Amino acid sequence: MSNADLLPSLLLKINQNQLALEAAIMELTLWVEQHGADEVGGNVRGALETISENEEFFNMTLAVLMTPE
Repeated sequence: MSNADLLPSLLLKINQNQLALEAAIMELTLWVEQHGADEVGGNVRGALETISENEEFFNMTLAVLMTPE
């Protein structure tokens, strides 16, 4: 497998890790908010919004990279 073939697979795994971390952080955020730290929860949600905003672009790029020529 060439380096060019590895890149899409690597990016896919990185994206999967990123989404898993997002889910875990959101679970912690919900717990924090339930314990009265709404401001902290809001800050975390704001930071996680970046992942959501970039997800569509990331998925489209991966689809292009993984399409056989």
